[in-house]
Amino acid sequence: MKKIIIVVAVFIGVTACKVNPFTGQKTLNFYPNSQIFPSAFAQYDQFLSENKVVKGTADAQMITKVGQRISAAAERWLSANGYPGYLKDYKWEYHLVDDKTVNAWCMPGGKIVFYTGILPICQGETGVAVVMGHEVAHALADHGAQRMSAGTLQQLGAVAGNVAISDPNKRNLFNQAYGIGSQVGVMLPFSRGHETEADRIGLQIMAIAGYNPYEAAELWKRMKAQSGGDSPPEFMSTHPSNDTRINNLTAWAPLAEEEAAKFGVTKFN
Repeated sequence: MKKIIIVVAVFIGVTACKVNPFTGQKTLNFYPNSQIFPSAFAQYDQFLSENKVVKGTADAQMITKVGQRISAAAERWLSANGYPGYLKDYKWEYHLVDDKTVNAWCMPGGKIVFYTGILPICQGETGVAVVMGHEVAHALADHGAQRMSAGTLQQLGAVAGNVAISDPNKRNLFNQAYGIGSQVGVMLPFSRGHETEADRIGLQIMAIAGYNPYEAAELWKRMKAQSGGDSPPEFMSTHPSNDTRINNLTAWAPLAEEEAAKFGVTKFN
């Protein structure tokens, strides 16, 4: 099994060829936008057709307003840091859906949905900007394509193990060990890393858009209170714990404020 993990690790190193503009680091991503975006756009349109989209209300208008400000701030940062045209294939859309679920998401290419259930926790425009910045950051950093790439490698590792091991009993043991090991040891940390990265990028972008980055930790305190502390251990979760996020956002807020000042933003909404 160690040999298989080494082979997969080497393959990851070879295929990690796209650079994240916000971190300067190479990422695991071998699915181009031209392949990902059309499918994401079609799925988004289908989702909207099957759900109750809220239109014309103050809340719906707020979602669009905040989304436009966040995406414009992202474009300003990217252009100023040597990535003009990075967003040329993005087709931004922002919709509010009538659903009590406490959630929001952004598909590759900039297709965003907020559920009405998250608005009471947001408590207004700045709270929406915290969530919007985080979701937009997932799209900016190509996290969707990276997850697909990691999933493909996970499957390749399983196939390689099953081909290499001829004994049925040993193969069953491998599958059990590989399934748990790759999930807990690789996939879940990979996902948590994306969430942490999106928190940091989103905080920076919301500040450039004119929203107070110090409010991000306050939103996650409300998220923690809403959950009642009922969550799995962090190492078993796709997301960092609420306390980890609160601590991170508190520490990063001054840095986001400094970044915003570079763009002439010294006062926040």
